[in-house]
Amino acid sequence: MKTVLITGIGRGIGKALAQKFLAEGYSVIGTTHGSDTSKITGIFKSPNLKNFALDLTSPSSIKDCADKINQLGITIDILINNAGALFDNDDTKVIIEKLRQTLEVNLIGPIDFTEHMIGLIRDNGHIVNISSSAGSLYGASDLRTTHYPYHYPSYKISKVALNMYTRTLSNRFIHDGIKITVSSVHPGWVKTDMGGPEASVTPEEAAENIYKLAIERPETGQFWFKGEKYPW
Repeated sequence: MKTVLITGIGRGIGKALAQKFLAEGYSVIGTTHGSDTSKITGIFKSPNLKNFALDLTSPSSIKDCADKINQLGITIDILINNAGALFDNDDTKVIIEKLRQTLEVNLIGPIDFTEHMIGLIRDNGHIVNISSSAGSLYGASDLRTTHYPYHYPSYKISKVALNMYTRTLSNRFIHDGIKITVSSVHPGWVKTDMGGPEASVTPEEAAENIYKLAIERPETGQFWFKGEKYPW
């Protein structure tokens, strides 16, 4: 049985991803923010799901979660860095406190966690970073066509930086001869707490598209949307 590790399975895209992989016969290791991990495990009601607490703003929580996953004695086929947050939805200028908070959750924490997990990922495995069209510099180049061109700057900065981690990590693996694919994925405008009720894509639809990419071995170090390359 193959194993996928997904951060942030408590709701939204992460929950839909966990459900999709379980339905496809995968063993799922999930993480959720907070200590009541048994509640989440009970929601899924699957013997093939294990869930651990993870606070991406806390180095000690990241290490503790990584240690517990290491103690399972298994290898991982796919790592999906899904957990993320939007703290500056209505802001049009950078608020430094929110920028620090955003970078901890959307960039520094996922990088720290990934670096702890690399040794558990199989050859021909896949690391998938859930990014956003908000992290596309191409999309931000024309203010006439960009959706909300001045809003949520901290979130946008975090996703641009996460995309660069995708590229630099993939290049590192190529240089070191490590056969792990690294991808960034734009999930679409999804009906979640972050995306809002007016969004055009359900979490299940987003999970289906991400699943299809995650189980393949596409060109490493690329940015994807619905199986097609998305402009950086």
